[in-house]
Amino acid sequence: MAKQEEYIRKPEWLKTRINTNKSYRGLKKLMRENRLNTVCEEARCPNIHECWSERKTATFMILGDTCTRGCRFCAVKTGMPNELDWGEPKRVADSVSVMGLKHVVITAVARDDLNDGGAQVFANTVRAVRNQNPGCTIEILPSDMKGDYESLHTLMDSGPDIFNHNIETVRRLTKRVRARAMYDRSLQLLQRVKEIAPNTPTKSSIMVGLGEEKEEIIQAMDDLLAHDVNIMTIGQYLQPTKKHLKVERYYHPDEFEELKQIALEKGFSHCEAGPLVRSSYHADEQVTKASAQRRINYMKGYEKQENKQVDFTF
Repeated sequence: MAKQEEYIRKPEWLKTRINTNKSYRGLKKLMRENRLNTVCEEARCPNIHECWSERKTATFMILGDTCTRGCRFCAVKTGMPNELDWGEPKRVADSVSVMGLKHVVITAVARDDLNDGGAQVFANTVRAVRNQNPGCTIEILPSDMKGDYESLHTLMDSGPDIFNHNIETVRRLTKRVRARAMYDRSLQLLQRVKEIAPNTPTKSSIMVGLGEEKEEIIQAMDDLLAHDVNIMTIGQYLQPTKKHLKVERYYHPDEFEELKQIALEKGFSHCEAGPLVRSSYHADEQVTKASAQRRINYMKGYEKQENKQVDFTF
């Protein structure tokens, strides 16, 4: 375990391999040309090179690049967002096609300025991706939409393969870490998804290193399981800038392995835990068998018939 004064110097296990190959550079250019945002970039994800260059997965951030909340852990900018872009769903679907993605995660900034929290644009994006890329599996990662369950129905009617909503931290630290979010409201949202779509896997994530105790992490696991959550991810919090919350300590990879084993023994169907794990890390491995088979069949046909489409020589 690292001490508080060591937070500036990251441990060796937090170093990542940068792979800015042709695929990565092409995807980055494609995002800019289509005026699209990705949480991979906005949240400074350490796994962006692996996902974009090797795994053929990406996390699109819709509804703009400005969040109405100011969570103290997040690098996404805060302020008053621009007007809705109703053409965004089509541009996301087009980009998924060009990129040849096998799995896509669609997240969004919090839009508390909208009555539905942006649920309709979110649902339109899911449908556009599904219609244009029938074999690509889709995970959605929305905000809590202020607990508006009518908006949740709007979103779930689009038929995502996985529903993801992060509690981010343990109950005690929620008020300090998450702006305008409530621990129990997030749990209730995840439970309500199961009531609407019992066969859709639900997923949530927490960061460690913010001052939580091990017992609190285990309690968070129990809270998620009590609300029928299937998948959990656990990662190390990394301070984006000096204005954000400081890292209290770095967890060793062995500690993450222990937490993963505890989660699996408690009953989660899948758990990713590690220093660089983020909510969408290896998300393509977490879909149901039926969804995965649809993706496999599609990708086989894609590779045979559309190989020339994935050409990043821009």
